[in-house]
Amino acid sequence: QDGPQRKKRKSEAAEVDKQLDILAIGTAVGSILLYSTVKGELQSKLDGGHDNRINCVRWHQDNCCLYSCSEDKHIVEWNTQTCKVKCKWKGDNSSVSSLCISPDGKMLLSAGRTIKLWDLETKEVYRHFTGHATSVSSLMFTTVKPMNENKPFDGITGLYFLSGAIHDRLLSVWYIRSDRKEKNAVMSFTVTDEPTFIDLTVSEVKEEPVKLAVVCRDGQLHLFEHILNGYCKKPLTSNCTIQIATPGSDGDSTPKPVPILAAAFCTDKQSLLLVYGNTLQPIIERVSLNTTESHICLVRDVQKVLALKTDVAVTKVKTPVVNSDTKVLVPGIPGHSAAVKTPSSGKEKNKSKRKPGETEDSIEERLGALDIDVSKVKTPGGLPQTDSFAVLLVQGLESNDSDILNKVLTTRKEALIKNTVARMPIHAVIPLLHELTKRLQGNPYSASQMVRWLKSVFTLHASYLSTLPDLIPQLGMLYQLMESRVKTLQKLSRLHGRLFLLVTQVAASETVQDVAEVNQTAKLVYEDESSEEEGSDDEMIADKDSDENWDEDEEKEEQSDEQDMTVEKEINGDSDLEPENESEEE
Repeated sequence: QDGPQRKKRKSEAAEVDKQLDILAIGTAVGSILLYSTVKGELQSKLDGGHDNRINCVRWHQDNCCLYSCSEDKHIVEWNTQTCKVKCKWKGDNSSVSSLCISPDGKMLLSAGRTIKLWDLETKEVYRHFTGHATSVSSLMFTTVKPMNENKPFDGITGLYFLSGAIHDRLLSVWYIRSDRKEKNAVMSFTVTDEPTFIDLTVSEVKEEPVKLAVVCRDGQLHLFEHILNGYCKKPLTSNCTIQIATPGSDGDSTPKPVPILAAAFCTDKQSLLLVYGNTLQPIIERVSLNTTESHICLVRDVQKVLALKTDVAVTKVKTPVVNSDTKVLVPGIPGHSAAVKTPSSGKEKNKSKRKPGETEDSIEERLGALDIDVSKVKTPGGLPQTDSFAVLLVQGLESNDSDILNKVLTTRKEALIKNTVARMPIHAVIPLLHELTKRLQGNPYSASQMVRWLKSVFTLHASYLSTLPDLIPQLGMLYQLMESRVKTLQKLSRLHGRLFLLVTQVAASETVQDVAEVNQTAKLVYEDESSEEEGSDDEMIADKDSDENWDEDEEKEEQSDEQDMTVEKEINGDSDLEPENESEEE
């Protein structure tokens, strides 16, 4: 075919060459895959040209030549026989989103937002066009020959081409002039939504109109028919709009629209191939055109055509009848996955309920019933070993026995806590975290112990916890608790600082008083010792002393009494002070 080849959808831009039956597929990583449609396998891979997502791939009329453009701003010319890059050049300042080769194969249109026409021999820009505000998604030539046949044709001057962009409801038509004056679009077609697929019939004769089929994102197909003959100011509206809907089978049900995915003109240019329905399983239908009506709605029952076989497969699954005696094993970890409720669960619940007078047996009594010597379980030291600690912890969590849990969780040895948590089965981790969270809310002393357990649980079982899909709700309470504790930390540390200052001041003042008292007592002790010695001497000499010495002794006693009085004054403060001042001193 002489005309330009159609573009496939989005980044998997692919073109089929009729001679070689090869499909070129651009990938998101920058490589191009050449797939043989005859053999049904990958033929070769083109690497090393681009280092980012490929936006468009175009086959040249020469079968061995392929052009591609990418997000990396470059255009690459490939030799598909050697699978190597022939030429690579920068196509735009931003990503290049679309390509189109001229009918004679000597020129190349490229577009990011602005449109450039390149000379393929020199790889230089031949013409610039204004382009669109957003990145261009489709480019195609609408004419093969110029409308004015008087002038000699150089292969490109006088041709029209069409462009469409994402989020743009206008399709622009551009005219390639001999001079560089006019850079704006000569006419535009308006549609209801962003164009996703465009096909057209190329006009080869002067008076032959161009037929255009545009599929929009809203699932409608717009058909245009216009003779390209120069400038047109107003945007042209569609001659015909085609929609597809389901029939309202019952009286109540309303028809639902079926999206049209793509449309292509047949070789006779009078009929269309429509692709509609689901993208995974589309329906292709040939429709003959009747453009006298401006709006056509085709009624198609898509559900009957697309009766998926998976529904039949699902109904073949049989659910087993479960008796009360059987035990159901669920895949996954117990304690984390939801338990399967058997039909007889209601009866079992009634059995498990105790009568009002009864009390639950302790673990020790249960072990006694099983003829297990309880004393053997415990070590001589009284505390069980690490392995039995882990077993006890799991038993306590399952039976919710506070005695066992208190016994285990009040341990202070770091190594014992670590080993216990390490040997604990994984399904008990979440229940343990819930128990620790509950106890953290209690008095601060128990909270400080629980933090040690929490630390070892998080360090040893972090990998398991990170795999839980419902981790955030599981640990939400704990997180809030810690947040509230941490908020008060600053205030408490301030209070602690103030109290510390007060306590140190009080202690300092007490030490000063203590020192003073020691000195005072030392003085008193010194006086006591001298009086005792004198007293003992006096007793010895009393009988022997004459009356002459009596007066001297009396004087000495008076002096010592005076000294005692002065010492007492020193200790108690001046006796002359008022009673109020005395209390203050004390």
